[in-house]
Amino acid sequence: MASVQKKTYNRRHVGWDARWRDPTGAQKKKTFRRRSDAERFLTSIEHARLTGTYLDPAAGRITIANWAPEWMALQTHLKPSTRARYDGIVARHLVPWWGTRRLHDITPGQVAAWVSHLTGSGLAAGTVRYTHRVLSLMLDWAVRDNRIARNPATGVALPRVTPATKRFLTHQQVNDLANAAGDYRLLILLLAYTGLRWGELAALRVSDLDLDTRRLSINRSVSEVRGKLEWGTPKSHARRSVALPPFLAEALADHIRTLHSGDPLFTTRTGTLLRNLNFRRDVFDAAAEEAGLAGLTPHELRHTAASLAIAAGANVKAVQRMLGHASAAMTLDVYAGLFDDDLDAVAERLDAATADARVPRLCPEASVTAITQRQTGA
Repeated sequence: MASVQKKTYNRRHVGWDARWRDPTGAQKKKTFRRRSDAERFLTSIEHARLTGTYLDPAAGRITIANWAPEWMALQTHLKPSTRARYDGIVARHLVPWWGTRRLHDITPGQVAAWVSHLTGSGLAAGTVRYTHRVLSLMLDWAVRDNRIARNPATGVALPRVTPATKRFLTHQQVNDLANAAGDYRLLILLLAYTGLRWGELAALRVSDLDLDTRRLSINRSVSEVRGKLEWGTPKSHARRSVALPPFLAEALADHIRTLHSGDPLFTTRTGTLLRNLNFRRDVFDAAAEEAGLAGLTPHELRHTAASLAIAAGANVKAVQRMLGHASAAMTLDVYAGLFDDDLDAVAERLDAATADARVPRLCPEASVTAITQRQTGA
């Protein structure tokens, strides 16, 4: 039962102890200078117990510096590359700013000031938003763990991201780039006509190729994290099958003649697994320069694959499945502008389909009266 007791030290009155039991039955105590404050506090505790909103006042005293590693230890679902990015954000942007702050002391105003500081430090808007998201996820878990009543990072204004200009190559530019890549010509063509992510391409094995159906099975991905290769499922854990144009299937059939089922589909010239940074340094950047496409990145071939597919008549669902997006809405968010021509074509087909309904029917010959007859009253 809750109670208020006078607190004394060396026979001197120094305050009032509010005593209560939490929902688990554990004895709790908090000291106040005035009896009325202690009684008011116990009333709020009793109300929280009855409404199921009870929070242990001590639970929110943990600092961000101590809470961050506890929270990170629970993020077992993260891919290694995402986990490494979270670790970096916690070390660079969260602990230095929030380290000594207790969870229950953080306010929305303080979070807004922190976001303003990040923006003013020169971080890109997208990086600021991502960094804020990590803090918000950390505080969300504190709410679920009954350490704080609400997430103070929710609703804080964030900088607007200006979408980056995407570069879409033409068929001729893809061919020029592929030719400049020498013995990696087929790899360039595969990226440009299937939209594979780099990690998906690097993880391909000969057994993932079905020449009879002209399909590639995307079952795994590999990424480089702190110099170490990490294997996992494709992004969003979505395995998929990608269709191959006949010319690519024929080229791949010739490519795998001397390979075995479990071999990587592509490797470095020394037979090791492909790494994005090394491939760019050794092959891609020079090929892009030679083809007049300086500054191009392998990921832009994924955008190119989407644009070429849409130009060939693919609808949004087909593009979504090809790229492995989680939803068609995501595909539209990224490539909405490429579907403008498709919308124009739909409008033209609708116009043609309704043409007959809009043309007045010819009058029967017997109902036609000559103008001269109407003028004379005949």
